[in-house]
Amino acid sequence: MTITAVAKKAGVSVSTVSRVMNGNYKVDPGIADRVRAAAAELNYTANPLARSLVLGRTQIISILVPDLANPTFQSVLRGLSRAAAKDKYHVLVADSVETVSLEGALAVETRRSCDAIVLCAPRMPDDQLKSLLPELEPAVLINRDSPLASVPTLAADYEAGIQPLARHLYELGHRRIAYLEGNTKSVSNTNRLKGLERFAREHPDVELLTFTCGVAFEHGHAAADDVITSGVTGVLAYNDLVAMGLLSALQERGVRVPEHVSVAGFDDIALARYTTPPLTTASVPIAELGGEAWKRLHALLRKETPDYDLTFRPRIEVRGSTGKAPS
Repeated sequence: MTITAVAKKAGVSVSTVSRVMNGNYKVDPGIADRVRAAAAELNYTANPLARSLVLGRTQIISILVPDLANPTFQSVLRGLSRAAAKDKYHVLVADSVETVSLEGALAVETRRSCDAIVLCAPRMPDDQLKSLLPELEPAVLINRDSPLASVPTLAADYEAGIQPLARHLYELGHRRIAYLEGNTKSVSNTNRLKGLERFAREHPDVELLTFTCGVAFEHGHAAADDVITSGVTGVLAYNDLVAMGLLSALQERGVRVPEHVSVAGFDDIALARYTTPPLTTASVPIAELGGEAWKRLHALLRKETPDYDLTFRPRIEVRGSTGKAPS
């Protein structure tokens, strides 16, 4: 059935049918009821493509993430998708596969296919981010807090969040601690390092070692030999995936956790509490991050003032992977 057939049956113009089907409440209620009744009788539904052309919007937003295989970004996507769906929006996902050089072009290309974008680009240089954001608006920036950003931002305080984890190990008697760092170009990795540098200044009796590692399970697994030969008794991993990889490799080598080495992660992904032993970590409200991103993006789409920027303070979850330093 066509919109013309609905207009003829309802005794109105095609433009009136269009306004009713697109939710224009300026149409007289009686006429609107007549149009909807005619549409239901004829089993008419609006063509999504035609509707998007008429309204100038697609009812689609996008999110750019650096690695969709990472459960952290899957949780952000879940929170965003569920919140957007309540307002009848769909989410298009773009994955830059940890390639910084792709992020800018991919963000622009994705934005052309939708109404707005949520940008998660933790490794993009600040100057590039500043020049890119005006081209992407409406946009919301997540997982980093940039003073140059011209759009709403949502982030976790990684600098403050890692310090309680380090103090937790210190209180357990650990004085030789390793940090397995993530991508060295990542803002969140830089902030973690800043937090650890402050911890080291406040605890001069601690020897803090930093090992180049990565962000994935296999990176943590590959770091096991460095951890063992270094003689550290406590390890702070960049994220939970790295910590899980390390736990697996230590177990393979007969190193007991936490009796020989204590291990802590970061993010508190869903699997963290089910490792053997359960993983001590810093918990970030990841799914809520996606939901809050949608609130701000939806306000921008409605030409309203978005809520204030948010910075989440991670909370420590102490579990079985950390214990007293071996004597």
